[in-house]
Amino acid sequence: MSFADTPSLLARLAELEQSNRHLRQQLDACAAPREGAATLASERYQFLFNAMDEGFCVIEFIDGPHGPLSDYVHVEANPAYTAHAGIPDVVGQKLRDMVGDEAQAWLDRYGHVLRTGEAIRFEQELVATGRYLDVTAFRIEPASRRQVAVLFQDITPRKRAEAALRQLNETLEERVQAALAANRILANVVDGAAALIQVLDFDFRWLAINGSGADVFEQEIGVRPRIGDSFSESLRQRPELRDGILAHWRRAFAGETFSEIISLGEGPGRRHYELQFSPLHDAEGRSIGAYQFAYDVTERLEEQQRIQVMEEALRQSQKMEAVGQLTGGIAHDFNNLLTGVLGSLEMLDLRLRQGRLQDLDRYTGTARSAAQRAAALTHRLLAFSRRQTLDPQPVALERLVIGLEDLIQRSIGPQIALEREADPQLWLTHIDASQLENALLNLCLNARDAMPDGGRIRIVLGNECLDEAQAEHQALPPGDFVRLSVGDTGSGMSDEVLARVFDPFFTTKPLGQGTGLGLSMVHGFVLQSGGEIRIDSAPGAGTWVHLYLPRHGLAPVISPPVHPEPEPNLPGQGETILVVDDEPTIRTLLVDAMTAQGYRVLEAADAVTALALLPPDHHLDLLVTDVGLPGALNGRQLADALRGLQPQLPVLFITGYAEANVIGAGDLEAGMRVLTKPFTLDTLERRIQLLLDER
Repeated sequence: MSFADTPSLLARLAELEQSNRHLRQQLDACAAPREGAATLASERYQFLFNAMDEGFCVIEFIDGPHGPLSDYVHVEANPAYTAHAGIPDVVGQKLRDMVGDEAQAWLDRYGHVLRTGEAIRFEQELVATGRYLDVTAFRIEPASRRQVAVLFQDITPRKRAEAALRQLNETLEERVQAALAANRILANVVDGAAALIQVLDFDFRWLAINGSGADVFEQEIGVRPRIGDSFSESLRQRPELRDGILAHWRRAFAGETFSEIISLGEGPGRRHYELQFSPLHDAEGRSIGAYQFAYDVTERLEEQQRIQVMEEALRQSQKMEAVGQLTGGIAHDFNNLLTGVLGSLEMLDLRLRQGRLQDLDRYTGTARSAAQRAAALTHRLLAFSRRQTLDPQPVALERLVIGLEDLIQRSIGPQIALEREADPQLWLTHIDASQLENALLNLCLNARDAMPDGGRIRIVLGNECLDEAQAEHQALPPGDFVRLSVGDTGSGMSDEVLARVFDPFFTTKPLGQGTGLGLSMVHGFVLQSGGEIRIDSAPGAGTWVHLYLPRHGLAPVISPPVHPEPEPNLPGQGETILVVDDEPTIRTLLVDAMTAQGYRVLEAADAVTALALLPPDHHLDLLVTDVGLPGALNGRQLADALRGLQPQLPVLFITGYAEANVIGAGDLEAGMRVLTKPFTLDTLERRIQLLLDER
């Protein structure tokens, strides 16, 4: 109940007074000795007694242990008594039994009414039930009856509201002072904050700006901001800033929260500010403008730039270190191989000049062996750098592993057990089978070297369907992969070794027992094939190498096509072959070798010359061309041009590594093959014969 209810309450109390007087008259009438009137008065009294909203009771004073009239008993109580006082069934109960220690206060008030006959009205808390009562009491005549009538209402809500209001009034001033002090502190903090704070309404007028913001604005723009001034007008002298800044504020007015970085000034004094814009709303949530926090981030950006320069310098240093390690390893191995080649050639020259023709095959064999080892080293480097020419096909991986088991077992020795496990529903993979065989053999040899006292190698084949989270962990796109895992029970690798395991020429093996290109070659081959490699290892816990290879949906290649290969050095049948290569030594070697085999050979150093050699009606049996040719056309374009004249013309591309992607190995048409440099003349002859036979 609030103070606004006071007038109506007073009016209600006036009605109660009138009702009391009425009730007293009725009670007096009940006491009259007239029988007919007494019956009517009794009925009226009983009706009022039960129907009235206010609590009503009649109490009768009695003598007690505390003296005469020291207690009273409830003679009558209407139904509303319980609702207002909170005590049920009071008729017949003594006051001191009901309320204990607070009984004397009620006895004093009602005793005064009994003794004097004066009606009273008062408010008092009934502690027993925690209720405040508004009470009116008057004596029932004659006084000898020792009875008092009590009429009351529960006013607990009003009393509590009054108490709360008094407490509010008592603390209001204190809280107002505290709020003002807090606001002053907050204003001082905001005004002196490092952040530049501005608040604008929709007309671009300042609603607020802190001291730091005003100082910087004046310093940068030349105008001192004041509340109510136009922000847009203050920027009129800086048109290069005005349009962009106002566009940012319009975005904030539209309800957007965002950040932007702007730069002010020129030269060494140039400053950079991060502007954070937010919409401004009033207490009812209506948009009334926007505010901005600006931070000077010049030092932070400059530090970030310094860090980027240092990181770039560190990366460059690491690159140079890697290049140095790579070139050092290449130089070491190639110098050894070239020494064997040059020494053998010099011995051949010496024996020929001396006329001593015995043992010449020993020197030619040594030179050939060194050259072949140099070619193998080049292929490993190309695999590491992902530049080798691949011939991917759909491959049944378990069949490939089964075909290699005998070779692997012979290579690792009888002291190491070889185990194989495969998913019965293993998918096909799209891979260069010969390169994968080399990679698998390399992994098994590495596992063997990690188990000098014997152990176990497990080859596990399975399907992997990677979702986005798994693919991100494996550095792969989501999708289906075939996993080839090779595990051993060897010594394992430390974290330091794992961090460098793919570095070229890095090896933990003794000098002369490894080139350090094995794993880097496997790594490069798998990445070039569209897969990924992961190694799990710990000292003393063995090593697992997992290759994730792309799945393929086509039918597997059961075995490579079988073509009857002629014996080497068999003469040709006079077929016409066009040889195109810009390197004279290679072109001469090719022409001499093919001529010796009985072919008719045309030669050219570039595509334009080659096309000029051939009249429109000239027939070719085979084109042998380098991919990287000088001039407007490369080898692939030359082949396409000649196939426009002769659609079924067989083509043999000769390539190193840089031009491999020009060929488009995945798009080679029927009758096109690739031969990677370096190659032997025997390999060249077999490849020529194969293409002519396919024709």
